[in-house]
Amino acid sequence: MNTDAKPLAIHDLTVAYQDKPVLWDIDLSVPSGVLAAIVGPNGAGKSTLIKATLGLMPIAAGTVQMFGQPYAKARQMVGYVPQRSSVDWDFPTNALDVVLMGTYGQLGWIKRPSKADREWALHCLEQVAMADFAQRQISQLSGGQQQRVFLARALAQRAQLYLMDEPFVGVDAVTERAIISLLQQLRSDGKTVICVHHDLDSAPEYFDWVALLNVRMIAAGPMKTTWTPENISQTYGGRTQNLIRGAA
Repeated sequence: MNTDAKPLAIHDLTVAYQDKPVLWDIDLSVPSGVLAAIVGPNGAGKSTLIKATLGLMPIAAGTVQMFGQPYAKARQMVGYVPQRSSVDWDFPTNALDVVLMGTYGQLGWIKRPSKADREWALHCLEQVAMADFAQRQISQLSGGQQQRVFLARALAQRAQLYLMDEPFVGVDAVTERAIISLLQQLRSDGKTVICVHHDLDSAPEYFDWVALLNVRMIAAGPMKTTWTPENISQTYGGRTQNLIRGAA
């Protein structure tokens, strides 16, 4: 790993659906050890940016590097939490086995998890207060509990960079607070966390770094200097004056 390279560096990224750009000429460089939000209106390309970064959809132009390498070479350093709505929750597996999937990057797909791997997975469940549900089928968990299990799976990867697609959607207030506490701990441990986020009110409270996106990158940088009425208005087309607090 190149310790001097940024956890995420995107240059001139364009993604298109049927020749219509959904992300256009994106430049983004996220520093180490921040808790970052990607914020923008519906249809801005927030989730597309995460998926394109991870190679989950083709890009029309540009480059993406993580720690100075393409994702294919850096994947063991990257944890991903998808949108809950994109997961098949009826798949017949329990919470512990879902978390164990996060260790496969170290194990390879052939080697069976060891006792130490299972103890580590259980520890990750403990960190999200889900150890008591280790043997519960994921289909029997509430939405908030399912999200906690997927966070535990990401923790099990021992990643340096975490990409999360709307981790707070569909969870109750208690779970939301538990998630943000965990993300803040990851930041304190020197990890970099990037979340797609839709709530303008909580963004300046939860995050210390922000990227404002609406097909193009409007602004990106520390929350204190980037979260301004001008930048937010430009991102949302001037429709948010009565919705925003915390913008200097």
